Amino acid sequence: MNEDMNKKEDMNKMVNLNDIKVENKPRSIKMKSMFAAFMAGALVVGGLMFASDKMDLFGYAAQPAQSAAAAAANSAAANVQTASLTPTGTNSISSIVKAASPAIVKIETKVKQTKSGQNRRNTLQQGTESGDTIENGIGSGFVFDASGYILTNEHVIDGADEIDVYVQGYDTPFTAKLLGSSYDLDLAVLKIQGDKAFPSLKLGSSDNTQVGDWLVAIGNPYDFDYSVTTGVLSAKERTISIDDEQGTRNYKHLLQTDTAINPGNSGGPLLDLNGEVIGINTAVNSEAQGMGFAIPSSTISSVVDKLKNNETIPKEPAPYIGVALQNISSDMLEDLKINSTKGAIVAQVQQGTPAFEAGIRQYDVIMDINGTAISNTDDVTKAVQAAAVGDKLKVTISRDGQTKDVTVEVGNKNIATSYQG
Repeated sequence: MNEDMNKKEDMNKMVNLNDIKVENKPRSIKMKSMFAAFMAGALVVGGLMFASDKMDLFGYAAQPAQSAAAAAANSAAANVQTASLTPTGTNSISSIVKAASPAIVKIETKVKQTKSGQNRRNTLQQGTESGDTIENGIGSGFVFDASGYILTNEHVIDGADEIDVYVQGYDTPFTAKLLGSSYDLDLAVLKIQGDKAFPSLKLGSSDNTQVGDWLVAIGNPYDFDYSVTTGVLSAKERTISIDDEQGTRNYKHLLQTDTAINPGNSGGPLLDLNGEVIGINTAVNSEAQGMGFAIPSSTISSVVDKLKNNETIPKEPAPYIGVALQNISSDMLEDLKINSTKGAIVAQVQQGTPAFEAGIRQYDVIMDINGTAISNTDDVTKAVQAAAVGDKLKVTISRDGQTKDVTVEVGNKNIATSYQG
């Protein structure tokens, strides 16, 4: 009872993402264990919070998690086209949860100690020997193939030396093998071995899901095993970026939902009222209420076979022209021979980039793109990102007080060899 009260008290101490303060030296292993049960690695950056559990990102290491419990969601009304909520019947929330619960899994990751007694994220652990593993994080996932294939987020298993998967109905966890993963898409496929077929969930169609349809999320938020939450699809085609230790993940085509998603839900399924997976719960805005994000099944379906076979997934084309830009201040007007601070200065352009090939040079001022006046650097960025690779942009520049038009063919930054910025 006291332990439960302590956990609730610690949950209430969750920091806001713009005011993250963590002690450099935890007061005790017991205190670290308390925090790890809830915050084991929730990644909080740029207004968004990963719904995974990797406590060590905050300077603590996760302690052994509790045994797996049950509850989740699956198929019920096969012919339902739009999700209408009913208290009873084949497409009720309770019936979906009952049907799908065996396919939802809890994922625990472990990292090895170094000779210095630290794990790979430099979290000091006392009382352990070199080569030991310590628990690092908690996340969610689901079986999508009866032979033991599991989908989850890449950030749930990132950096793990060992991956344990808890399946409902089994007393001990399975050791999972990572088959393939994608940092950019934040997806991973794991494989576990059993002596019989595992219950599994079907990937549905996120394209057919309508804004306002009811949804069900299943996962392990704050180590509360197999929690069920409901909500609606709030919007589609959301784009967000989250920085982490490896770089920046640029998410596209995300589903937005007001279904409650918290650290530990990462990798768990977002289900429609057919009980089919239409998304993988991935991130939540920690400064808002009811603003979670999920990777749509349309994205998952397009790459799942490549992940199973550990094949390289081609990056989406990234439009770019290859310039570094700077806003114009009033003290620059005389040198640039212009009379307005509207526009964007080309601070740098490298050889071989589309802009260089079009004749744009350092200190040129971009004034207009395709007939639309440019006020600042953001306008240039938006214009380029709105174009497709191969599109031709008419760019008006000012150089030494003279204006001229140049044609820039938008390139693909993901295959560019000479431009790295």
